[in-house]
Amino acid sequence: MFRSIRLALLGALAVLSGSQVRAADHGPKVGTAAKEFELAALGGANTKLSALTKDGPVVLVVLRGNPGYQCPICTRQFGEFLGKADDFKKAGAHVVFVYPGPSDKLKEKAAEFVKGKDYPAHFAILLDPDYTFTNAYGLRWDAKNETAYPSTFVIGKDGKVSYAKVSTTHGGRASAAEALKALKP
Repeated sequence: MFRSIRLALLGALAVLSGSQVRAADHGPKVGTAAKEFELAALGGANTKLSALTKDGPVVLVVLRGNPGYQCPICTRQFGEFLGKADDFKKAGAHVVFVYPGPSDKLKEKAAEFVKGKDYPAHFAILLDPDYTFTNAYGLRWDAKNETAYPSTFVIGKDGKVSYAKVSTTHGGRASAAEALKALKP
């Protein structure tokens, strides 16, 4: 009972303070062109969105990065997508994970995130130092101990967003099944 009262009070405070965040207010929308970006992959090579979409659709997953710890929900989501790697390959899709954070030690934190995990060539971990991409896409979660709103987008060969899911909480993320369904014509 006390928990529900506490949650109701917190919700009321968020509304009164104007700080209630809606997912619809963030990120590119379905039917719009995705903004071009170029980010360094964990392996070192630069990756451009337009180069990826030339080959087929792109599933773009924005993680929380390292807000002081490796996000367990990000880890679970990455593992779920990795478990469906063959299905994404059959769909002709690149799966790109954006790992945002302060540039200091970002590469080391991202390497720690994927340590011991083999991922196929059609998967990539892209680094977003100092939130350049995250800010450009309107996904910066600018609160204490936060980095980016966890988000998933499917971008077609035409560069347009055909699926978008932005979570304004740590959970509520797109599943691999949802992304795969969005890839079907």
